[in-house]
Amino acid sequence: MSSSTDLRLQRLLGGDHFALLRKRLRRRFERAPLGAEVESFRLGNLTTEEHAALTSLLGRPLRYANSLQVDVRLVDAAFRNAGIASSLRDALERLDGPITNLARRRFTLQTQWSDVLGACANRELIGLLQAPAGIGLLKRLSRQSPIAAAQLCHRVEVVLQRLPASGITRSQLAAEVLGDAHALDSGQPTATLVLAVWRQVTARTYANNDCVDVELTEDSEMELDGGAERDRDVWAKAGVLVNELARPALFLNLPVRDDRDRLPGEPIYASLRSLLRSPPPWDVANRKVYVCENPNLVAIAADRWGSDCAPLVCTDGMPAAAQRCLLSQLAKARAQLCYHGDFDWPGIRIGNHVMREHGAQSWRFCAADYEAAVDGATGLGQTLTGKAVHALWDEGLMATMQRHRLCVAEEALAASLLEDLKPP
Repeated sequence: MSSSTDLRLQRLLGGDHFALLRKRLRRRFERAPLGAEVESFRLGNLTTEEHAALTSLLGRPLRYANSLQVDVRLVDAAFRNAGIASSLRDALERLDGPITNLARRRFTLQTQWSDVLGACANRELIGLLQAPAGIGLLKRLSRQSPIAAAQLCHRVEVVLQRLPASGITRSQLAAEVLGDAHALDSGQPTATLVLAVWRQVTARTYANNDCVDVELTEDSEMELDGGAERDRDVWAKAGVLVNELARPALFLNLPVRDDRDRLPGEPIYASLRSLLRSPPPWDVANRKVYVCENPNLVAIAADRWGSDCAPLVCTDGMPAAAQRCLLSQLAKARAQLCYHGDFDWPGIRIGNHVMREHGAQSWRFCAADYEAAVDGATGLGQTLTGKAVHALWDEGLMATMQRHRLCVAEEALAASLLEDLKPP
């Protein structure tokens, strides 16, 4: 474009005084339907200067009106005949830069995101991304870039090919598969997406577990701390160790085939590392294994019954990775898990989790048991506070606890629980 043409275009539509008009004209091209030509439109709320500029391009008499019908073909012809630009759109782009058609951009992005999904081969990852929440997570992690998303999905699939693992550390897995020992650290995009896929896998596994005889409810979906499993626990279900020596699982007298090393009658701790790397051959098929919430009860049982005590496992509050791993191993070995905890709302949440995920049954943990516990309690009991929780295993327990509004600690019921744990 010559400098004279530049000056003429500037006089016709350039300058700050025509900036709003140009913006409104550009918007007509930006919002045009995909593949459609912008032929005619009406502009309203025109200033005197704006109206004069458009009427001069259209070759109409200069009689001011608030609105004007713009015939784009006439304006295009006027620009071409004057040798200023090839069209109105061309003139606008010369003044303010390229005009992007929004419909075309949306179509292009949809095609690119479809290509991202089409390039995935892992069935579980595809299933996640077909859900609105899954594709939304991918877009957020890739900062809305289909190219970055495709690279991220490839990295995720490489990791998923190694899962479930057999007790490998997370840093080692990241180094071997992705070349960076920190690539699967908490908050990393690859780790976040791998965990999202594996949560989906484990959720379906537990939903299809025939041992679980409780019905999932809307409330039961939010049983875990914070409404979702901690990352470390999900990695553990995938056989990947994160801080594998933290918070080991406590148990007493769990029978193991060919057991030569354990001391009968003494409480034992097992780390997540040992449970995953060298799973003990649990000899618990069709046997009752009692599960309690508090470590103190394990100590009380060991003191009372010693090596003759029935098998007892402690969740130590909400089960962490090691406790969940142990309970899963026992359930897989066909143990009959029987759970008891504190009669308070956190205790009910823990009970819901243990019964839902590991197929446990109630162990003196129903409404009638609570009634008996309240009858035997002293007048100095702790008041029940917090949000009420529905017990999956007993329809009447929540209402009964709300009526009495009294917490009953598990240790306060040790005498009755010990009766079940005593030697035959």
